[in-house]
Amino acid sequence: MNENLTVGTSITRAIKVDRDRTIDFMGEDCRVYATPSLVRDIEHTCRDLIVERVLKGQDSVGTVVSITHTAPTLLGMEALVTVTVAEVDGRKVVFDVVAKDAVDTICKGRHERFIVDVDKTREKLRQKAARLQES
Repeated sequence: MNENLTVGTSITRAIKVDRDRTIDFMGEDCRVYATPSLVRDIEHTCRDLIVERVLKGQDSVGTVVSITHTAPTLLGMEALVTVTVAEVDGRKVVFDVVAKDAVDTICKGRHERFIVDVDKTREKLRQKAARLQES
């Protein structure tokens, strides 16, 4: 690990809510930031913070997402996703998450990630694939 991964470390990413990030099931005039897209953007933002601060060959995987998506963000608006390290417990990193657009706070919550060694993870995945082929 890296000593730069400490409680209080924070980054903010600006996310343009493009068509691919919106819901479509209520019609064109109701396209807003989809919760699954928001979750993906939160995960990527947290991962970016971690990867910038851990050893080469390490990465992270998401393990827990708990958010409340409280306000819509319209197609074309920008959302600011801010993630702050709340806890570091060994390889587990817990983030406080807040997302806002120009009008509202659109989301609050927590996200947990686990730091992994990429080569070890790749080997575990190969072993699982082999077990799948055997069954």
